[in-house]
Amino acid sequence: MEFFEQNGNCLIFRENGETVEVAPWGESSLRVRASFLGEIEEGSIALLEPEETDVKISTGEWEASIQNGNITAVLKVQPWGHALQICFYDQNGKLLLQEIPNGGALQKKARQFTPLPGGGYELRASFVSDPEEKLYGMGQYQQEVMNLKGCNLELAHRNSQASIPFYVSSLGYGFLWHNAAVGTVHFGRNTTEWVAACTMQLDYWITAGERPAQIVEAYAHATGTAPMMPEYGLGFWQCKLRYFNQDQVLSIAQEYKKRDIPVDVLVIDYYHWPRCGDWRFDEEYFPDPADMVARLHEMGIETMVSIWPQVDWRSENYEEMKQKGLLVKSNAGVDVQMVFHGNNVFMDATNPRTREYVWEKVKKNYADLGIRTFWLDEAEPEFTTYDYGMYRYAAGPVAQVGNVYPREYARLFYEGQTETGQEDIVNLIRCAWVGSQRYGALVWSGDIMSSWEDFRKQICAGIHMGLCGIPWWTTDIGGFHGGATQDPAFRRLLVRWFQFGAFCPVMRLHGSRVPHEPIVNRAGEVREQTGADNEIWSFGEEAYPILVKFIRIREKMRDYTRSLMREAHEKGSPVMRALFYEFPQDAKTWDITDSYLYGPDILVAPVCREGEMKRNVYLPKGASWIHAGSGEEYAGGSWYEVEAPLDTLPVFLRDAKQSYLIGMI
Repeated sequence: MEFFEQNGNCLIFRENGETVEVAPWGESSLRVRASFLGEIEEGSIALLEPEETDVKISTGEWEASIQNGNITAVLKVQPWGHALQICFYDQNGKLLLQEIPNGGALQKKARQFTPLPGGGYELRASFVSDPEEKLYGMGQYQQEVMNLKGCNLELAHRNSQASIPFYVSSLGYGFLWHNAAVGTVHFGRNTTEWVAACTMQLDYWITAGERPAQIVEAYAHATGTAPMMPEYGLGFWQCKLRYFNQDQVLSIAQEYKKRDIPVDVLVIDYYHWPRCGDWRFDEEYFPDPADMVARLHEMGIETMVSIWPQVDWRSENYEEMKQKGLLVKSNAGVDVQMVFHGNNVFMDATNPRTREYVWEKVKKNYADLGIRTFWLDEAEPEFTTYDYGMYRYAAGPVAQVGNVYPREYARLFYEGQTETGQEDIVNLIRCAWVGSQRYGALVWSGDIMSSWEDFRKQICAGIHMGLCGIPWWTTDIGGFHGGATQDPAFRRLLVRWFQFGAFCPVMRLHGSRVPHEPIVNRAGEVREQTGADNEIWSFGEEAYPILVKFIRIREKMRDYTRSLMREAHEKGSPVMRALFYEFPQDAKTWDITDSYLYGPDILVAPVCREGEMKRNVYLPKGASWIHAGSGEEYAGGSWYEVEAPLDTLPVFLRDAKQSYLIGMI
């Protein structure tokens, strides 16, 4: 019998209806695809076409191998049942990852295709788990967990959850589940199991690297890097729920200018439109938006406007979009996919005709006024019940391709802006998937609570996002829900969060502050409410000078931040980095959950527990560290208890670099 064949630079296995192909896909990387009762489907939902590499393939009767740079896949046919097992090794012969064996009489399958009524398969792919292995990445999950070993994760998007199925392993490899289907992954002690609810074939990508940076850079090369961050992405952004009229927007901007506090972007939040799906300003509240934008530009401030993908049944565009087939469809029943200020359906961002139609409206009503940056909210999209099997996109059933939606939403705007000649594009968005970064996606962590627990979760989320290809990430400083502007306890939380925000890829103040104020238009219709004040002078006399201080620190770091953004653009490097990213040889760095590196040189240890005025900080081995406040030098490789009164936080400078910060913090 001949199980194996070589086709060009690919190794192919066939047996009993299954076809498996292993192909080189970038430097020291392999792509594995498998189909059942059919040929391998060509194309790629996220991976870019690779450059050619030198490949070595050998085939025997029961075993074959393919080597691409520092990674080798060995394919073994197991005698009982002729099941195939694939094992991956690095250049030194160390085992990185292996599919499960069939277990002899157990007759297990590493790739289990279960047919579904109507076509497609439920797919389960199983790998042997090394219990000592540590895993990082996978996107944004609201949990205070760094090492993901032992976690069960939903492969689906929700408000504040972004599923990006790529991880970095402490064993020296990175793994991408190259499948946009809704599903789950179980990182168990005995096995790792990936499950796709509905798919046509197995598809995954694996790369080998001696350092986490090599792995992340290989992944970025395979899936794309972010554009260069524009200059207005480097400073402070002001936002709240919500500036509901033109006069309010301009008065806030003027107050910042009067106080000589730099603001790069001022954000106009949702329901500045008449109905969802109108994609234009409501004339009652914004009678002359062109003049508003021009006046903000004169003050050196960019205008960002919120965009929602919902289309209200009463929208001026609904009937046309329905007739043209530009909307997400429910598989049965009435097309109501979200109820909020009316019955709403989602525009179908996976449909290129939809992307063209919506951009035409956005260009006319926003971009032509001088607005260059957009806030793409509801990007999951936020189906009210998250019944993923209920809906269908032009690209296919949501169960099969649903996770691609936020990337295509970002693509809509990026391609439209590019066509108008805009460069260095950044758009704020609430979700992401593999490749979102190449469409200028700045992901924020969603409608999180204003709590210390949620604050700590964001530190983990930001680190994980950077490791899976999303270097541009931010939070609502202070959290979104539940913060009372006049509450002393909330003010302390906001100050600590603001300090953290100064050392995030983008520094943005936002939140739905209480108490809220109702808004009723001239016709007597209740509009979306506005929250309490959320400017830096809104939180009392003690907080104000601290917040000003950290905006000044952010400004002082502008050149450094710009260099980090260029590195992200050129190599895919995270801006917000796990300690092990720079210090992988220090075993202790792989377990730190509450501190990180802002680029290579600045270690940030947020004060993220209520009432803390000091905290323990681990400084990695392999560098000396300067306390940015006192200028005192500390040796790496030890824990230190560091004082942290409310007006400061522990920040350490690696090998005395970025010394201009000494005494500022």
